[in-house]
Amino acid sequence: MLNKKTVDDLKVSGKNVLVRCDFNVPIQDGAITSDARIVGALPTIKKLIADGGRVILCSHLGQPKEVDPAFSLAPVAKRLGELLDKLVVFAADDTVVGDNARQAVSGMKDGDVVLLENTRFRKEETKNGEAFSKDLASLADIYVDDAFGSSHRAHCSTVGVTQFVKESAVGYLMQKEIEYLGNAVNNPVRPFVAILGGAKVSDKINVINNLLEKVDTLIIGGGMAYTFLKAMGHGVGDSLLEADKVEYSKQMMGKAKEKGVKLLLPIDTVVSDKFSNDSNFKTVESSKIEDGWMGVDIGEKTRELFAAAIKDAKTVIWNGPMGVFEMENFNKGTIAVAQAMADIDGMSVIGGGDSAAAVIQLGFADKMSHISTGGGASLEFLEGIVLPGVAAVEDRA
Repeated sequence: MLNKKTVDDLKVSGKNVLVRCDFNVPIQDGAITSDARIVGALPTIKKLIADGGRVILCSHLGQPKEVDPAFSLAPVAKRLGELLDKLVVFAADDTVVGDNARQAVSGMKDGDVVLLENTRFRKEETKNGEAFSKDLASLADIYVDDAFGSSHRAHCSTVGVTQFVKESAVGYLMQKEIEYLGNAVNNPVRPFVAILGGAKVSDKINVINNLLEKVDTLIIGGGMAYTFLKAMGHGVGDSLLEADKVEYSKQMMGKAKEKGVKLLLPIDTVVSDKFSNDSNFKTVESSKIEDGWMGVDIGEKTRELFAAAIKDAKTVIWNGPMGVFEMENFNKGTIAVAQAMADIDGMSVIGGGDSAAAVIQLGFADKMSHISTGGGASLEFLEGIVLPGVAAVEDRA
């Protein structure tokens, strides 16, 4: 565990506490379609309220190029108020820290909550500009980062602000992410199995390289498997292939051998004659994918092989689906991996992104030890990168 100061180390009574949350929620026609990220922030917010802090919340939403009402956090303030069962004052302010925000903050009493407008309404946010960092810091005595999903970005609200406040700490959500991902990767109970899927090898080059230093077994499925199959000399038909990563895949297979890591690839594959749920499809040996057919899921024998490897693990990390799981005919591999992970008595960690969506959608969420809230951030964590938003927070003395 990184030795970071947490909300439990803070004395917040009567103080202004700026909390960076991840309220980047899906909104359709002005209505929030999933409030999971808001719910995720509640433990930290409730703790600060209970301890008498004056809680000022900030977050980005989407990627607006300029001030745009469609990206306002107003619906978040409303939903958060319902969840907390108390008034959340929304500081509608195009400059985020303008007259409205300052007025709202100056009128706060202990236990009050104010939500600032979308931090990306300020162009400097993503450039980590000093002026906006100072503006944010000017509202607060203490800064708390609880937005793991944004911690791989050095922005004003995740990094810059920490230079201008007296004290900083991580929130409960951030603490949980660091503990689960950090312990899983750096201090795993063995056997340690990592499962990587998703479309591209190029997205996970450094993850593969880093995990081969740490795991006992590395399972590769999804679209990225076909580049590895090509590296073994197999034809892959019309499957997803990154020709410029074939050599790299060969190197990684060599590294696995050298490190004594068991590297598992699909032995059979569900192939389809077009990228559609109503296509013709069949299962073939992975070494016999014909031209005109594309791999869209792992086959039944591979599902059994992967499940058997997962069954005996004490620590499992999974990032990336095994096939085109959003199409019903090609979700069986992803379901099989989720089921195998749900059944183990060890630690099961889902590294955000599509695999998190799949696990939630398939109803396995409550069976996992931890589902990461940050796709990009968890991937960089698995690469062994120190995340800027984590590094910026004070260490414990």
